Amino acid sequence: MMKQHSLPELLCPAGTPAALDAAIEGGADAVYFGASQFNARMHAENFGGDALASAVLRAHAYGVKTYLTLNTLVTDRELPAFLDAAREAARAGVDGLIVADAGGAAAIHRILPSLELHASTQLSGHNSEMGKLLSSLGYTRMVAARESSFENLRAMVEKSGLEIELFIHGALCVSHSGQCLFSSLVGGRSGNRGECAQPCRLPYACPNGGECYPLSLKDLSLCDHVPEILDLGVASLKIEGRMKSPEYVRDTARVWRRLLDEGRSATEEERRILAGTFSRSGFTDGYFSSRIGSSMLGVRTEADKQKTNAIAPFAGLTKKVPLDLRLSFLAGKPIALTIDDGRNSATVEGDLPEVAKSAPMDEEALKKNLCRFGGTPYTVGSFAAKIDEGLMLPLSRLNDLRRRAVLALQSAKQPTYEELPYEAKSPLGVRPLQNAASFRKAEQITQTAIGFFEKRFLPLFDYNEKANGVLLPPVLFDSDLPAARAALKSAKERGAIYALFGNLGHFSLVQEAGLVPIGDFRLNLYNRESLRLIEELGIREAILSPELTLPQLRDAGGNSLALVYGRIPLMTLEKCVAREIANCKRCAEDSVTLTDRRGVSFPVLREYDHRNVIYNSLPTSMSDKSDLLEKAGLSARYFLFSVEAPQEVDAVIRAFKAGEPLPFPVRRIKS
Repeated sequence: MMKQHSLPELLCPAGTPAALDAAIEGGADAVYFGASQFNARMHAENFGGDALASAVLRAHAYGVKTYLTLNTLVTDRELPAFLDAAREAARAGVDGLIVADAGGAAAIHRILPSLELHASTQLSGHNSEMGKLLSSLGYTRMVAARESSFENLRAMVEKSGLEIELFIHGALCVSHSGQCLFSSLVGGRSGNRGECAQPCRLPYACPNGGECYPLSLKDLSLCDHVPEILDLGVASLKIEGRMKSPEYVRDTARVWRRLLDEGRSATEEERRILAGTFSRSGFTDGYFSSRIGSSMLGVRTEADKQKTNAIAPFAGLTKKVPLDLRLSFLAGKPIALTIDDGRNSATVEGDLPEVAKSAPMDEEALKKNLCRFGGTPYTVGSFAAKIDEGLMLPLSRLNDLRRRAVLALQSAKQPTYEELPYEAKSPLGVRPLQNAASFRKAEQITQTAIGFFEKRFLPLFDYNEKANGVLLPPVLFDSDLPAARAALKSAKERGAIYALFGNLGHFSLVQEAGLVPIGDFRLNLYNRESLRLIEELGIREAILSPELTLPQLRDAGGNSLALVYGRIPLMTLEKCVAREIANCKRCAEDSVTLTDRRGVSFPVLREYDHRNVIYNSLPTSMSDKSDLLEKAGLSARYFLFSVEAPQEVDAVIRAFKAGEPLPFPVRRIKS
């Protein structure tokens, strides 16, 4: 029997004022949108300045909650503006912030302690341990990774200790969110900074010649799983689409509103409507239903576009909120008007009624003038009045009373937040740091490497005594945790000292195993606040984001390392790309490459549980730039070895020791 849960919130995108109206028209319980800065859809119209406050007031008038997306990573020099954006949002009355930068979020929580923080999917929340940690840091909600299966979602809901938000419809990134650097490192437009160029939608070389789209996923739709979703007990259901049209928002929201209210899955006609709003060769539920395969791939066809073009234009918001009005119009007492929308009420007083000389006002006359709500979101539900005979007031006084009553009602709907001064937290940065390297295979750890690197990491499930640390996989769902715990225990017993991890949801596993925790660059540490946060958690040191420039790395400081050599992972894939461009045998042999239209090839390597990681075509190397590293204060360095043969590992070490360039093209850290 299905559990009885209250209906989850239907959360809809609002990339423009028209889309906001469309979401309200379609039946949204809440909307999310960006301001002019720091949101992951910087090319949407967004809401800045007065538009933000107006959007919040408009949504709240209809009983719709508002969440502002501050879901990009921020550098140290951007932190003041980032916090100003949070303050502006709080003063506008938003109901919560969706955030992706752990350090920035910690700073927001200090200055606005009562404002809700929702962990963006960019924070890579894919297990219940992540939820527990986020809850302890002041978050109230975590947006679950879109790759989560039904069973793993159930574990998150039951064990996390905070609200879980689930994507139910819209575009899918092929890479785990927050773990895609493809657009940033190859195209110069960072997805973590709201500028993604969508390399996943481009064609790549096919094994049989020609071009194919092995990274382009169909859009998500869970419209066939509504009873299961309601059974999960998630708090919020999210429709993707801040770059989509008002028509998409209206029609998608309408369908999902019906499905939730009626507790059923979609009919064929409703699926047709959803596909008409936007699709890429149909939809997929592959992650949710654990049916991950080639059927998940799709592109936007001409037929798809024609369906979308046939949608009726959005003509504007027609919904009105009925108000109950109660009037007191009595001799010797100020006129008083109470308006009530069923959730909030407000009462205002005006002038004393005057004795009418010729035309006293009766109930009909008062109702006619007080119920003129015009272009506001309101209409009259009921009208009740206590009236003494023989009285009147100028129409201007009645109009003023009505306007003030509406403003008072709007004010009653607006949350207010305590605001505290910002006190910056810098990292301590007092521990001596050592050079470190991760290796894909034990044979890469040569005697030269053992002598050069004080910390040597091997993948958790391939640990060997040549290493003294383990590298946790980038993704560990709840279903993966028992195996990870057992592997950590075994590595500890075999001599492992350190654990390099790239997800906050894995930190507790490292603690339980008694290993020294070190933060990987996958944590997306961008600023001093982030470094101080992980220090306070007990993380000894960390590798900063490879997206940062040398000055930005210098600004962050702290107990940090910089990635000075290696092919940087560009995407972490739950959907295996090796099967599309090669086969499992070649994947196991680490011989799969993804080749783009320019003929550039990117190694595709197998990760734990048959996931794939796409690596950059060029390694980053600063072997001959030691002076620049020293000027930036980067004395501790991290090396990442992936496809290198043992002799190539030794050659890299020799180049760094001699301060010489490597004899092949490399990528540089920008200065």
